[in-house]
Amino acid sequence: METSALFENLSVLLPEIVLIVGAMIVMMADIGRRNQDSAGILPGLSIATVLISMAAALYAWGQPVASYMDGAIADSFSLGVRLVVAIAAIFGVLLSGDYLPIIRKQSGEYYSLLLLTASGMMLMGSATDLIVLFIALEIFSLGLYILSGFYRENPRSTEAAMKYFLLGAFASSFFVYGAALLYGAGGSTNYATIGAALSSGSANAALALPGIALLVVGFGFKVSLVPFHMWTPDVYQGAPTPVTAFMSVGTKTAAFAGFVRVLLIALPSLQPQWGMALAILATVTMTVGNLTALRQTSLKRMLAYSSVAHAGYLLVGIVPGTLEGSNAALFYLFAYAFMNIGAFAVAIAMEKVDEGDVEQSSLSGIANRYPWLAIAMAIFMLSLAGIPPLAGFFGKLFLFKAAVDGGWAWLVAVGVLNSAISAYYYLRVTVTMYFNDPAEVAERRVWAGLNASVLIAAVATVVIGLYPSLWTGLLGGM
Repeated sequence: METSALFENLSVLLPEIVLIVGAMIVMMADIGRRNQDSAGILPGLSIATVLISMAAALYAWGQPVASYMDGAIADSFSLGVRLVVAIAAIFGVLLSGDYLPIIRKQSGEYYSLLLLTASGMMLMGSATDLIVLFIALEIFSLGLYILSGFYRENPRSTEAAMKYFLLGAFASSFFVYGAALLYGAGGSTNYATIGAALSSGSANAALALPGIALLVVGFGFKVSLVPFHMWTPDVYQGAPTPVTAFMSVGTKTAAFAGFVRVLLIALPSLQPQWGMALAILATVTMTVGNLTALRQTSLKRMLAYSSVAHAGYLLVGIVPGTLEGSNAALFYLFAYAFMNIGAFAVAIAMEKVDEGDVEQSSLSGIANRYPWLAIAMAIFMLSLAGIPPLAGFFGKLFLFKAAVDGGWAWLVAVGVLNSAISAYYYLRVTVTMYFNDPAEVAERRVWAGLNASVLIAAVATVVIGLYPSLWTGLLGGM
């Protein structure tokens, strides 16, 4: 093999390789500074690693599509997925700095796990083979199981890790069985080969349909589709909040990216069958997520059920099985990364030390004490509700337009109605901050990474909404 061809193939997985090498460097740096304070250098190394990984991903922008042994691909879609995951990872590092003493004591393990988890998430968006997809799924899942229970002194954190692990292992079995049935139907684990077999009629459709059903269960767990969402509120509430923020965006991005590739490359000929099934799941997910969020008093649980509802919105764009819908979903995930992580950053700022959660009532009157935090939180809440001209509005607009163009106007009507329902609990947070009497809360916990995260997320949420066309060209194409 020529050197240029070898480099081209290697470049397909270069962003993931950078993260893996960076994780090993972080672990070695932690060992070398074991008797010293390594809490300052390791976050910097982690962020530098993610930035180099982003640069490696951007290297493929505008280049011809390249593949690695028919198992992974570097195209504009995988570029978008990698950028969103990298953004989530950078925020995860910034928000973790002084969050818990145990993170400072075990910072090498924490940051290396975060980088390894991000590598698995990125690989999900590049995979074009069911075996590679499963490997990527397990890489980031195992990392998140440990990160969710990282705060071992908190029973909620331990409970969250156990629930996530047990239900995750259960869902993985569905995924593996579904992949095995698709292999039996198409005679290959490669997406394109399966798709060609199904389109030509040479595949065994009797195996394909139950295989799709089992894959939907596996993916549905990862993206919190109803009724596979049971783990979400408990894990979101129990895990350390920086982990929750990272997980809320990274997991959705990775799982939806993998799901979209399977549906659009391996199963386009069966869109009439899986399209209606996903439309029903989207309807139930949006409705249950929003109605349950209305009843929550914990801010993290409210954001957890909000995350469930947003999984339903994303599914609206995927149902038509079009490239326009997949691009819209990727743009929505890009916008969601900033507005959702920003909301969790504000939650971290208002948490009591070692408590790991915050009640919505604790936000009462914070506009008087922390006006810039209240302004940022209002931006995030309004964007999540889909209020123009913020990023969330255009994200939903693109998703709903793709669904209407694909002939799913009734599903869009359900999505619009659910967006109106969600506005109530998002606006309730804003009203609590500005119009309720101030609550007696502990002083806000401040560190540079937290302030930077809130500021960057708030500015990005506004800028993406004001200039959406700047980002649509970067985030699309398969």
